[in-house]
Amino acid sequence: MNTTIRSTRRARHGLRSYAVGAAAAAALLATTACEPGEADVAVAPSTPPAASSPAASAAPGDGDNGDADDSGSVALCTHQDLSFSATRYDAPGEQLRHIMVVAVNTGGTTCEVQNAPEITLGDAQGPAPVMEGTEPGEPFALAPGEKAYAGVLATGGHRDTYEVTFMNLTLGSPGGEAEAEEPVELEMPTEGSFQADDGQRVTGWQPTEGLAMRPVTLS
Repeated sequence: MNTTIRSTRRARHGLRSYAVGAAAAAALLATTACEPGEADVAVAPSTPPAASSPAASAAPGDGDNGDADDSGSVALCTHQDLSFSATRYDAPGEQLRHIMVVAVNTGGTTCEVQNAPEITLGDAQGPAPVMEGTEPGEPFALAPGEKAYAGVLATGGHRDTYEVTFMNLTLGSPGGEAEAEEPVELEMPTEGSFQADDGQRVTGWQPTEGLAMRPVTLS
């Protein structure tokens, strides 16, 4: 009888030890699971930096017209940018008095013309004066292929008439900022020669034929 009781007590003691050990192991596992280790730490995906737009990232001046400088203005035309021609503007059979000068932008970029052409008729002491009331306003741009016009009045009814066998043109010095270019000799607007006098005049550069020629044809 006593042997049976002792065996039962030992069995119960073993069950209690096993239960305590199992509870301790479970608690240890729970504690380990709650403490993040290196392998358990969740890493949030990194957010890529916002891409900058081309407009925000472009440096000032990027994408500007290649014809403009840093201030946005267009360069003045030079003789290398233009070709010139002179045409008589009188009815057939009339004495040559009115000449139309045309400048064509033959370059590959836009440029500006300003002021008036300096046109010397033959052996004149200097270029023809600019006709009053035709002084040019603001410079205007010539894209490749576009034209500028100027009118020339060869005789104004004054004295000292002389014979013209050649004509020279220059764009002059823009505001004294650069030296004047070498004159361009224009092809004569008529066969042979024509008469000029000290009443000769020239208009400023104009964007249309009418604006250039109307003042001289009315003189």
